[in-house]
Amino acid sequence: MTHYRSNLRDITFNLFELLGRGEVLGKGPYQDMDSDTAVAVLEEVDRLARTKLAESFADSDAHPPVFDPQTHSVTLPASFKRSFRTYLDAGWYRLELPAELDGQPTPSSLQWSVAELVLGASPATYIYASGPGMGHVIWLNGTERDKRIGRFMVDRQWAGTMALTEPEAGSDVGAGRTRAFPQPDGTWHLEGVKRFITSGEHDLTENIVHLVLARPQGVPGAGGPGTKGLSLFVVPKYHFDIETGELTGQRNGVFATGVEKKMGIKVSTTCELTFGADEIPAMGYLLGDVHDGIAQMFQVIEHARMLVGTKAIATLSTGYLNALEYAKTRVQGADLTCASDKTAPRVTITHHPDVRRSLMTQKSFVEGMRSLVLYTASIQDRIWLATHAGTTDPDAERLNDLLLPIVKGYGSERSWVLLGTESLQTFGGSGFLADYPLEQYVRDAKIDTLYEGTTAIQGQDFFFRKIVRDQGRALGWLSAEIAQFIASGAGNGQLKDEREQLHQALQDVGAIVAAMLGQLESSVATSVLGDPRNVYKVGLNTTRLLMVLGDLICGWLLLRSAEIALQALAHELPLAEKHFYEGKVAAARWFARTVLTKIGAERAIAEGTDNAVMDLAEEAF
Repeated sequence: MTHYRSNLRDITFNLFELLGRGEVLGKGPYQDMDSDTAVAVLEEVDRLARTKLAESFADSDAHPPVFDPQTHSVTLPASFKRSFRTYLDAGWYRLELPAELDGQPTPSSLQWSVAELVLGASPATYIYASGPGMGHVIWLNGTERDKRIGRFMVDRQWAGTMALTEPEAGSDVGAGRTRAFPQPDGTWHLEGVKRFITSGEHDLTENIVHLVLARPQGVPGAGGPGTKGLSLFVVPKYHFDIETGELTGQRNGVFATGVEKKMGIKVSTTCELTFGADEIPAMGYLLGDVHDGIAQMFQVIEHARMLVGTKAIATLSTGYLNALEYAKTRVQGADLTCASDKTAPRVTITHHPDVRRSLMTQKSFVEGMRSLVLYTASIQDRIWLATHAGTTDPDAERLNDLLLPIVKGYGSERSWVLLGTESLQTFGGSGFLADYPLEQYVRDAKIDTLYEGTTAIQGQDFFFRKIVRDQGRALGWLSAEIAQFIASGAGNGQLKDEREQLHQALQDVGAIVAAMLGQLESSVATSVLGDPRNVYKVGLNTTRLLMVLGDLICGWLLLRSAEIALQALAHELPLAEKHFYEGKVAAARWFARTVLTKIGAERAIAEGTDNAVMDLAEEAF
C-alpha cells in the first residue's frame, strides 16, 4: 500500500455530471477519445499512480538528488528514476500533444483530471516530464528549425525548463539582465545567471532544453528596459545535429552552478544556471526569429499555473483521504455525551464533533477546488474547440484569464493551510512523524504558494489585469452565471437557505470589488481630492479579493453539485452511490454555512481599509 489515495469517483462526477464533458468527448477533434475511452484512461492512470508512481515518493524525499559542483551534474535516486521511466514509457504525456506531434487530442478537462492523479502520487514525476509539452510550445511558435527541435523533444523525450528568475530581479522579470549576443551563423550566445530553475539539471534524460528569457544586444527595437525588451531563446544542455537530433557529444555552455537545499519536494531539482560559464559559450536559438519573449513564455507560465493549482488540490485530496482513513480506525476517548462516564466505551475519533468539523471542512474544500480546476479546464475546452474550428471564443479566453490566478493562488493557499491545520492535525502527534505521509505533504505543498508567481503576485494580477484592464467583462459574465443559478430555485426547495447564503456572498464580493475600484479611482491625482497613496488601500486588499472570489466560485460549484446529487437521490441507488451523493449535499451545505458566511466580514474589512499600516514607521514593526 502506497501513500496515495485517489478519488476517481469525484473526478468522474465533475467531468460527466457537473460539467457535461460527454458533450465534448468523442466529437470533433476528440473523436477518438469518447467517454468510455476517457474513463478507461482515468482508471489505468489511477492504477499506475497508486502503485508504480507513488512507490518512490518517500524514498526520493529521504534520499534527495546529489549535486557534484565539479562536474555540474546531478544524480537522482534509483527509486525515482524507476517511477519516472515507468511514466514516460506509458506515454500518458501524449494526451497533452496534438496529432501532428503523435499525440492523442484530448480535452483540457480530461488532461487535468489525469494530471491530478499523477501529481497526487508523484508530483516531481509530472514536473520532470514536462519536456514534450515545452517542445509543443517551441513547435507552435517556431520556425521550421524550431519545429524540428520541438519534435526532437517529443520523440527523444528530452526534458525542458523555463528560465525566468534571476538572483537580483526575483519576481520582477523585467529587471532581468541576462544578455544574448547575435552570432554570424544566426545563433546567439547567452551570458548571465538564472535562479530557482525547476529541473535545471538531472540525469533522467539524454538532453535538457532551456527556454531562456534574455535581453538581445545590438538589435534595433529590441533589448530595451522592462519585459518588452526580452526575447526567448532555446538553449540545449548538449549540442545536437539540427537535422537529426542526434547528440554531438559536445557540452553547451549552460551549467548548474548550484542546487538548492529545500524544505520540500526535494527530488525536484531547483538550480542556479550560469550561461557562458567555464569559458564555454552558451549557444541558443531565438525562438521563431522574433523578439516576442514574454508573450511566448506566458504560454508556458499559464500551463504551469494550472499545474500548480492542480498539484495543490491533488495533495490536499490525498491528505484528506489519509486523514479520513486514520480517523475511522483511531480509537480514543468516549463519546462526548458520555464524557463524564469513565467506564464508557472508547470510540473512533470520527465520533468526536471537532474531528467531524475538520473532516467536513477538508472534504468541502477538496471537492470545491477540484470543481474549480476542472471548471477552468472546461473553459479551456471551449478555447481549443474554437481554435480547431478556425475561430476564436473571446469570452472563454477572458474567463480563463480571470480564473487562472484563482486556480493557482487560491488553490495553493487553501491547500497548504488545510493540510497543516486540518489534515495533519487529524493524526494528532502521529501526523508530525514520518510514519505517515502528512508531514511530507505539508512540506511539499508550501512551494505551491511561491513558485510561478507568489500569492501576492496572483492577487495583483487578478485585480489590475483580469478585472480593471478587462473592464470587468469576465467577472461580470461569471457573476451573472452565479446569479442565474441562485434565481433558478436549484435543489427543489431543499437548498433555499444555501442559495440565499450564496446570494449574500455574491453581493459581498461585488461590494469588495466596488470598494477597491473606488480606492483605485481616488488614487488618481486628477480626480477630486485624489491621493496617489490610496493605491496602497487596493494593494492591502488584492489577496483578500482573490481568496473570497475563490470561496464564492467553489461555493457556487458545490451547490450546483448538490443540486445534481439531490436529483440522483430521488431514485433507488446502490448504498455506495447513495452515500456519495449524500456527501455531495452535505459538503455544499457545510461550505455555504461555514465559509460563504464569512465573506461579509471580509467585506467590512475591505470597505474600512485605511493607510494606517502604510503610515507606520518601519521601526514600529
